[in-house]
Amino acid sequence: MKGYVKALIIITLGFAILVPFASTYPDGLEKVAETLGIEEPEPLWEGLMPDYTLQTVENPYVSTLLAGFCGMLLVLASSCILGKAISQSN
Repeated sequence: MKGYVKALIIITLGFAILVPFASTYPDGLEKVAETLGIEEPEPLWEGLMPDYTLQTVENPYVSTLLAGFCGMLLVLASSCILGKAISQSN
C-alpha cells in the first residue's frame, strides 16, 4: 500500500476518534460579538459546509466527520495543484 493511502487512512481514523471532542462553544470572535451585542448580518452565501456540517446528512456526528474529511481533501487537492503550478513555473 502506498504511503499516502496509509496517511489518509490514519487521518480518517483520527477524525473519527476526535470529532466527538469538537467544541460546541463559539470561537473567540463570535464570543466577543455576542458579548458586545453585535448581530451577524444575513450572509449572501452559506458556503460549502456551514458550521462544519453537511446539510444533507442528518446525523450530527457523521455530518461533522464528513465535512472535516471533505475539507481535508479540498485543502490537500488545492495544495497539490498550487504546488505543481508553482514548481512548473520555475
